[in-house]
Amino acid sequence: PGYIAGRGVYNGAAVTEAPECRDREVYVVGAANSAGQGAVYLSGYACKVHLVVRGEGLEKSMSHYLIEQISQIPNIEVHTETEVVGAEGDDHLERLTLKGPEGERTAETEWLFVFIGAEPFTDWLGDTIERDRRGFVLTGPDLTAAESRPRNWPLRREPYHLETNVPGVFAAGDVRADSIKRVASAVGEGAMAVALVHRYLEKT
Repeated sequence: PGYIAGRGVYNGAAVTEAPECRDREVYVVGAANSAGQGAVYLSGYACKVHLVVRGEGLEKSMSHYLIEQISQIPNIEVHTETEVVGAEGDDHLERLTLKGPEGERTAETEWLFVFIGAEPFTDWLGDTIERDRRGFVLTGPDLTAAESRPRNWPLRREPYHLETNVPGVFAAGDVRADSIKRVASAVGEGAMAVALVHRYLEKT
């Protein structure tokens, strides 16, 4: 496509971009809490927010309170079983191609906010640190969920909550499997990791 990422296409809803969407129609892609929160925030500026959801609904991936909130905001429209299959524009996004239950259609818009998950970029860890199938680092209870010892775990104790399968190596924030992908949560886990590092050092 001819559009340039950052010129109408954004990964997430930046606070600085929302005022530019005033009185415009915007599209949000995603079905998790981050997409719902982005849609709610943008609805305070845009004349219409289209929430594009690939699945049959929001119930399996979004908190109930957020679904209720969205249902009460008149300028948010949810499009289920729909995907963005094309985007066009010159120096800025101009239109999207949407594929839904009734086939493909074109939507004129200059704003697309994408909330479809994150890539952990943990390949550099190799086989040393255990990760899930998506590449997020396994820690603490997740390492012993199958009632088995972590791979190559040399200690008698179980791993601490944020500890990986390598004693003394901790993971916190978005890179950790099943973490809450929020800044506040990442900061809290970082503080917890520091405390656990001190505990680890005291006992070695």
